[in-house]
Amino acid sequence: MASNLPAKYQAVARDIQAILKKPEWDDGSLGPVLVRLAWHASGTYSKHDGSGGSNGATMRFKPESTDGANAGLEKARAFLEPIKQKHPWISYADLWTLAGVVAIAAMGGPLVPWTPGLLTLSDRVDLQMLIFSRGRTDKDPKTVTTKEIPPNGRLPDASQGAQHIRDVFYRMGFNDKDIVALSGAHTLGRCHTDRSGYSGPWTNTPDRFSNQYFKLLTTVEWKKKKWDGPEQYADPDDELMMLPTDMALIWDPKFKPIVELYAKDKDAFYKDFASAFSKLLDLGVKRSAGSKL
Repeated sequence: MASNLPAKYQAVARDIQAILKKPEWDDGSLGPVLVRLAWHASGTYSKHDGSGGSNGATMRFKPESTDGANAGLEKARAFLEPIKQKHPWISYADLWTLAGVVAIAAMGGPLVPWTPGLLTLSDRVDLQMLIFSRGRTDKDPKTVTTKEIPPNGRLPDASQGAQHIRDVFYRMGFNDKDIVALSGAHTLGRCHTDRSGYSGPWTNTPDRFSNQYFKLLTTVEWKKKKWDGPEQYADPDDELMMLPTDMALIWDPKFKPIVELYAKDKDAFYKDFASAFSKLLDLGVKRSAGSKL
């Protein structure tokens, strides 16, 4: 965690790190599901009207909370609730995104730049910054309106191809390099039939951040899995899987060279992922000039 964060946020980060190891959860770590929570809480942004994004923590409300793409994330939010109760001053929007940043670092990934929400002079480590910065806040359950909650369908659909991926990510303001870098989050975690309908991990180390996802994409002979579930792809031993959106990255002539670069150069992937993920977590957040830590 960045040492320039105010002390109270560093305390929250330590509490997040303390809950990551959970033997009874997937592969013994809450890290992947917390990264997914941060990702999905932010990935609803639309640059066309400024709606969606991490600001507001709107996944607490329907229809976003019941979006099929967010199935299982109610458990991630529940895991963080005791930390919210211990530190009631922090917004859910900050807590969820900070959890993703802490989890990535704890699993061996890059340090993702992250700026908290509202800060006061007492929080500052640099007095040249503004006394107040605008940042993430939570929508009030008593006053939030349907128009303030992004509609379902804004998150990526794993059954689709390259054009769909671009439609989703371009809507948020990302380019092709960002798309491939952010897709590298699939180096973590696994799919579940009771949530997404898909099944299995992408990599052999689903609790460790690495560029293995890209190495596997480019070296394994992936074939359609023979089963009764939705279309997905399996390695020869049927132990690992890839989704149609993953395969699109190596089938598309513009995505493929970036995949190949990240498979060979872990440092390049880490650098680009940290930049893109930081941007993702800040989508929809209004910042004052000079508010970046």
